[in-house]
Amino acid sequence: MLLLCSDGLTSNKLKDCIKDFGGCTAAVVVSADNVYKGKNYHVPRVTGELQLCGLQVSLFDTDLQPAYDLLKFDVVEFIGGNPYYLLKSLRECHAHHILSELAKTHCLIGWSAGAIVMCPNIGIIEEFSPEMNLWGLDDLTAMNLTDIHILPHYSKFLNRYERLEERCHEYEKRTGCQLIRLNDGQGILVGERMILYE
Repeated sequence: MLLLCSDGLTSNKLKDCIKDFGGCTAAVVVSADNVYKGKNYHVPRVTGELQLCGLQVSLFDTDLQPAYDLLKFDVVEFIGGNPYYLLKSLRECHAHHILSELAKTHCLIGWSAGAIVMCPNIGIIEEFSPEMNLWGLDDLTAMNLTDIHILPHYSKFLNRYERLEERCHEYEKRTGCQLIRLNDGQGILVGERMILYE
């Protein structure tokens, strides 16, 4: 199961997506925050959301732990942060096959940067925030676990970026992709059919 969210399991419908995993184990992957890691201010909230769903939660960092250890968990949630850094980290630890396996046989959740890297590429970030690319990534190909493209935090970004919707349309036309705009509290369950939860 692959669940892509804007800001985590922040609605009851999103929490319901993982109700069958109550009593299981979960990893919160903090790698996207290359500065604070497990001290990221979202970590207590994310951990609490998973615990309320009945999961035993551990923190995980693909920079320090082998990616294959993620297969020991029933639920794996990637938090937000810097998508360029997260993509770099996942490439360096050869995580693609592991993430693909998690999405097929476990529950893989990504939100914000953690969701964007599950898509075919992170080109939408290059469109709006290229200054985040502190590592000089030229190849923006991501984990490609789905063929959908998302833009999280859409309503928040309306005030942050000029001509946001117009630029989104231009991006879609230029790349040939359909960009799904997600507001906080929303998520997409990817499978045989795509379900939007809000």
